[in-house]
Amino acid sequence: MKNLLKVENLKTHFKLDDKTVYAVNDVSFEIKKGEIVALIGESGSGKSVTALSIMGILPMPPGEIKSGEVIFDGEDLLSKKRKDLKSIRGNEISMIYQEPMTSLNPMLKVGYQIKEALTIHNKAKGKEAKAKAIELLRKVDIPEPEKRYNSYPYELSGGMRQRVMIAMALICNPKLLIADEPTTALDVTIQAEILELIKDLKNEYNMSVLFITHDLGVVTNIADRILVMYAGKIREIADTKELYKNPLHPYTVGLMKCIPRLNDPTKKLYTIDGNVPDLLKEPKGCAFYERCEKRMDKCKDNVPSLIEYSTDHYVRCWLYEEGKNE
Repeated sequence: MKNLLKVENLKTHFKLDDKTVYAVNDVSFEIKKGEIVALIGESGSGKSVTALSIMGILPMPPGEIKSGEVIFDGEDLLSKKRKDLKSIRGNEISMIYQEPMTSLNPMLKVGYQIKEALTIHNKAKGKEAKAKAIELLRKVDIPEPEKRYNSYPYELSGGMRQRVMIAMALICNPKLLIADEPTTALDVTIQAEILELIKDLKNEYNMSVLFITHDLGVVTNIADRILVMYAGKIREIADTKELYKNPLHPYTVGLMKCIPRLNDPTKKLYTIDGNVPDLLKEPKGCAFYERCEKRMDKCKDNVPSLIEYSTDHYVRCWLYEEGKNE
């Protein structure tokens, strides 16, 4: 299957006075056409900064893309001028965010906001734009779309507001949808509905999806592959079933243990000791060293490479440098 997106050696830093935050530090991954890839990691691991770098909407300054390539449909987005990126954003790449109330204008009806986006991207106006907006609301399973067209964001539930954002993201039938923690603020039932909606729309529109989340349990039934990110680097890449069956990196193993189990609700929930390292300092060795239960002396001062441990299963850990567990 052909790659739609290829991120190669991406480094994104933030300059704060005389300090540097190493937010994304040499990240590489691929997304194939029609594939859903989940980007997993704790808050502060660099997931959202990766997405903003791909979209070209990173605030600069203080943000700065130091190096790398973002090859989308055969073209390097990082080498394009701002006006050229504007024609790609919204048309070929769309993004939905964690909290739609920060994306929707609370003073304007949701129908007007969708219609405005249709006018900008599709040149649709008047009755035609209104009809398309209502059809999009219907497409994302909003009940009584004609009525909701005239609703303000505060009159809708969190799940409905997120559906409105998905509708806006679909206006131009994008090739790539970036979903940045779109279910985090929703209850479990609505989460499942939004996940199923994204999966159905992916199949209908033949989109690729980069699904960003901190919750491994959320992506079990939606992602084709999972990228595990920690402290600005990808630590493990594998097909979803393979990752759940055979997690390799100690950080991935820790995340797996953090998932609540229905068959043992009385068991104390596992937590990974310690905190995400200070990204104001570029680690000499493995950034997970202080929290790792399997750390070795070499881990402290030597950065491991991302190696292919088995077919299409990659890991960045000294435990597997010889291609097998020591």
